[in-house]
Amino acid sequence: MPAYDDRTVLSRLDLRGCADLAGALARPPDAFDASDADALTSVRAIIDEVRAGGDAAVRELTERFDGCRIDALRVPAEEVRAALEGTSPELRAALEVAANRIREYHAAQLELPEPAVERDGVTLREVVVPVDRAGLYVPGGRATYPSTVLMTAIPAQLAGVTERVLCVPPAADGTIPAATLAAAALAGVTEVYRIGGAQAIAALAYGTETIRPVDVIVGPGNRYVALAKREVAGTVGIDSFAGPSEVVVVADGSVPPAFAAADLLAQAEHGPGGSAVLVTWDPDAADATDAAIDHLLADAPRRADITATLATGGRIVLVDDALAALDAVNVIAPEHLELLTADPHALVPLVRNAGAVFVGPWAPAALGDYVAGVNHVLPTARTARFASALRVDTFCKHIHVVDATEAGLTALAPHLRALAAAEGLDAHARSVDVRSALTVPREAQ
Repeated sequence: MPAYDDRTVLSRLDLRGCADLAGALARPPDAFDASDADALTSVRAIIDEVRAGGDAAVRELTERFDGCRIDALRVPAEEVRAALEGTSPELRAALEVAANRIREYHAAQLELPEPAVERDGVTLREVVVPVDRAGLYVPGGRATYPSTVLMTAIPAQLAGVTERVLCVPPAADGTIPAATLAAAALAGVTEVYRIGGAQAIAALAYGTETIRPVDVIVGPGNRYVALAKREVAGTVGIDSFAGPSEVVVVADGSVPPAFAAADLLAQAEHGPGGSAVLVTWDPDAADATDAAIDHLLADAPRRADITATLATGGRIVLVDDALAALDAVNVIAPEHLELLTADPHALVPLVRNAGAVFVGPWAPAALGDYVAGVNHVLPTARTARFASALRVDTFCKHIHVVDATEAGLTALAPHLRALAAAEGLDAHARSVDVRSALTVPREAQ
């Protein structure tokens, strides 16, 4: 049986000698706990209100949850442009560096060749078409996230999405942070709305009098936002279950413990609901990291948010060796994975489930959060088992194109007829037979 120890800053789970790491670490299959059941009930009620009440419901919900009375849901374009012009030189330079690196990395995703196969008169290829309208959700409340504006808007722009619609929770006075608006202007966002939470997701999915529905919704948020995205999936496309922040740090004691401690706290400061986990086979590294966390917490400006996260999602997992550590990682399937070991590159091929991997002591997850260029909208709640980071392709549809000559169809016709007969679909076979009986003008071929 795994042994727990709650006497340190992070609770400890000793899995040394455990034959069933998956059983000891796995969350329930649906990745939700009892509190999420209550949240889901609330989310469904909010979605129903927005679908029925439109703008009026969005205004009432915004006042209820954000304490803000708003008349105009949309932020005027001139206000967005003015925010960029009024941004400090330091912040504008940082936004531009981040935007350029994000654009460079995501533009490289467009360089992959389109697949094409030609054989015996039949040519198969694929065309990639962007969606017409994308909804970009950026959180608010505990912090300001201009970086998330860049992370969501730039890939959509590169994909060729013509209408990029941003929703951000307003402050109590109805304003949107100037840094967020500045990023929106820099990234070419076409519409900005001052609404957040599940009501924003519902408005984007189903539309209101002011907000036309979108085709895809992307972006991270709290459990209400993430659950709302799951509820509307199918009506619209979504990126992934991008909920509260998660990090797993694998450490062996070769890297200063302050590095691991600082990186755990960096993700924990996003607030409750997330997780910060150290996986190690070195008990001394566990002790040193725990002590470093205690030291760094003493003067952390966001101590309350950090401790709330650590209280429910913070722990140290002790395992037998590096292989067991990666087995544990692949069960947890974290949003962010850091490898702070003597030979981190040797562990990368063992990673199967993670949103993003940060290799070595000089690649903290915060580098990816802001300026590395990779996307920080990542799958959470173990959905990294099947979901990926936000990318240009999230905003695209792949359409198969089939081009055949008469000879190509004739060669495959016997096989087509055999399959149609096996499935009892006579009209499928006749759609080929009718072509054998008729002549097509050469110019139409």
